[in-house]
Amino acid sequence: MDYRHLGRSGLLVSALSYGNWITHGSQVEEDAALACVKASLDAGITTFDTADVYAIGRAESVLGRALKGVRRDSIEIFTKVYWPTGPNPNNRGLSRKHIIESVHSSLERLQTDHVDLLQAHRYDYATPLEETLRAFDDLVRQGKVHYVGVSEWTAEQIADALHLADEMGFDRLVSNQPQYSLIWRVIEPEVMPLSEKEGVGQIVWSPLAQGVLTGKYLPAGASPPEGSRAVGVEGSEMSWLLRDEVLEPVQVYAELCRQAGYTPASVALAWVLRNQNVSSAIIGASRPEQVAENVKALDIVLEPDFVDAIEKALAPTTLFDPGFTISPAERP
Repeated sequence: MDYRHLGRSGLLVSALSYGNWITHGSQVEEDAALACVKASLDAGITTFDTADVYAIGRAESVLGRALKGVRRDSIEIFTKVYWPTGPNPNNRGLSRKHIIESVHSSLERLQTDHVDLLQAHRYDYATPLEETLRAFDDLVRQGKVHYVGVSEWTAEQIADALHLADEMGFDRLVSNQPQYSLIWRVIEPEVMPLSEKEGVGQIVWSPLAQGVLTGKYLPAGASPPEGSRAVGVEGSEMSWLLRDEVLEPVQVYAELCRQAGYTPASVALAWVLRNQNVSSAIIGASRPEQVAENVKALDIVLEPDFVDAIEKALAPTTLFDPGFTISPAERP
């Protein structure tokens, strides 16, 4: 396993981190979830990412049980706050009240006295940024949070938070968690240059484009593989990816990978990890063998000519436009 600094901080994280967005507590039975966490630990993965909203707290609970007995100082646990976790109007957002109450609940579910990274899961337009950052900073001072970061914030929002933290003497953001893959590259024009300048590392999610970059989804109306994410309750979230305009270029990409002796999934992960601003790429798994397969990406060195070829093959699908949006139902 490769270990990298999280942004400009002193914290080292595993280049591949294990995330349980739509697996623990919902899609995958607990025994399988526990086996996947064990496989991750066996592979050298030390970084585990979750959120209070995943399966409405159940994902954190499963992760807490899966990590019980593991030396706490040998792993890094990341969680997030923002999305609704209850019916009350204050059970959401980045107010001081919700942040502190959410963290206390997360700590209980995760069976730990601190999280290594607390992330603002989205930007809250209804709460003053100073209130959010002060609450984050207080939790750092209390030892309940070691570092703070954000998820899916724009370059302007990240810049504003960094400026305010410097002005107020708060702990600075050390990370951003955006979607990033060979076909979703919207952070490259603005977010990455700012992050490189300011020492903010990327913890990227969906590096396999929700499994599409494995090549297992075929165009021309072919049925998705049995047991795949597309046939589950989360399938609607993938509708923008399961179009022939995306799937046909992906098949060209997949064949290039196979001809080079690699799996499409390994190449997709290796491509993401080539970027020096990426501190860690989040993988998910419903079976332990998927973890072992993903870890193989760390042994791949992508030659420039090969990178040019796969990027050219996927060019029709690639999204760079930072203004591109899809419906909330299609993005977590």
